[in-house]
Amino acid sequence: MAKSSALSSWRESKPAVEKRRLQSISGRQAGKGAPELDRLIHERLRLGIVSALAVNESLTFNELKKLLDTSDGNLSVHARKLEEAEYVACTKSFEGRVPRTEYRLTAAGRRALDRYLNHMEALIRAMRSRTPSG
Repeated sequence: MAKSSALSSWRESKPAVEKRRLQSISGRQAGKGAPELDRLIHERLRLGIVSALAVNESLTFNELKKLLDTSDGNLSVHARKLEEAEYVACTKSFEGRVPRTEYRLTAAGRRALDRYLNHMEALIRAMRSRTPSG
């Protein structure tokens, strides 16, 4: 019987394996709350803003507006949310009499984007591992 109990303790239960898989997806211990995406970045336009700024040192309001094909009001609302979260820094100045608003990604914003992308990659890997190959 000792051999049998040693074998059973060596094997992990299915719930333990699932718990470890969820930990790798969420980046935190299972049981500490369901894995969640950063809802601030997950919204389409905000993800676009953060992604564009991740590959550019800075972009002006008009450059972002054109790149993301959005309206002034929509861009300003979403950019402000990112600024309030300190994911994006905004600098306002004038070129002659014309106002110029420039955005750049902060270190906190870059970390948040990295966490978001890692989370999404883990979700994709988890889904692909559960889907039968065709």
